Amino acid sequence: MMKNVTIYTDGACSGNPGDGGWAAILMYKTAVKEICGSAENTTNNRMEITAAMMALQALKQRCRVDIYTDSAYLCDTFCKHWIDNWSRNGWRKADKKPVENRDLWERMLELTSMHEVHWNKVKGHADNEYNNRCDKLARDQIQRLRKAADPVKEPSK
Repeated sequence: MMKNVTIYTDGACSGNPGDGGWAAILMYKTAVKEICGSAENTTNNRMEITAAMMALQALKQRCRVDIYTDSAYLCDTFCKHWIDNWSRNGWRKADKKPVENRDLWERMLELTSMHEVHWNKVKGHADNEYNNRCDKLARDQIQRLRKAADPVKEPSK
């Protein structure tokens, strides 16, 4: 019997491209796990995809997964089957241009084939406590990245 896991994800970017952060909250029964990370010189879309990718990678066995995201790009890619068309068309969009973030989408195809995934779009920056928590975690990762890049100097004595 597959476990039912609920996942909330979010990505953030300061500048686009710029410093980015991603976060996910994984919930199974009463267990809750938060994961997050950051990247330099990235985009908001890459961070949104990375959040879902890292959450799915964290699952140790095949699960039935409900993923909640405020990213229309991420949700529509699967719900509207864009990813199926892209892979079938040699990773080209309808306008024949290459698909951006192909590396992440290919990994997402692998991960989503391992689980039974249902995508759910939520309104960003609204009243969803888990989406808001993911947003905060992702933004905190950007701040952590910036502090690491520009450490505060000790005052001279």
